[in-house]
Amino acid sequence: MSQHIEHTDALLQSCLEGKQSAQLEIYNRYYKAMYNTAVRIVKDSAEAEDVMQESFLNAFTKLHTFKGDVTFGAWLKRIVINNSIYHYRKQQKKNEVALDDIMYKVEDNDGVDPDHGVTELKAQKVLEAMKLLKDNYRVSLTLHLIEGYDYEEISQIMDISYANCRTTISRAKESLRKKLINA
Repeated sequence: MSQHIEHTDALLQSCLEGKQSAQLEIYNRYYKAMYNTAVRIVKDSAEAEDVMQESFLNAFTKLHTFKGDVTFGAWLKRIVINNSIYHYRKQQKKNEVALDDIMYKVEDNDGVDPDHGVTELKAQKVLEAMKLLKDNYRVSLTLHLIEGYDYEEISQIMDISYANCRTTISRAKESLRKKLINA
């Protein structure tokens, strides 16, 4: 066993005993690599800092579960990766824009009085954006949003599987959102 691994093992034992100086030493050894891992996943330096801090906190509170099957660095990196993926997905959900929200933005950007034909204006913008979609997206969205068919009916009409129908409509909505935002 190398001296570095032995020293890390001794530090980890001290961490288990609650010694903050050992925790600081472990932190100083691994923070750059863990930060780099986090920033590659979350794509934001401040968020990566938060993820890294949270990951070290998780690691120190769960240190008693570390079995030593892998190196401490690999175990810590797995925690950082899991936390980074969780935060990235959470951020993506936060950044998703609902069609209704886009409609309000369209309304706000046009400066139109809500009492005078806003609904018609919104519908017109959506229809114009729908014309720019790929054919299968446009057809599936038309059947779903305008004609009111459910997924099962659309899958039969378009001769595709139920799962493919749901995926197509989901992708079509996302494509429509992007077109409305960029309009």
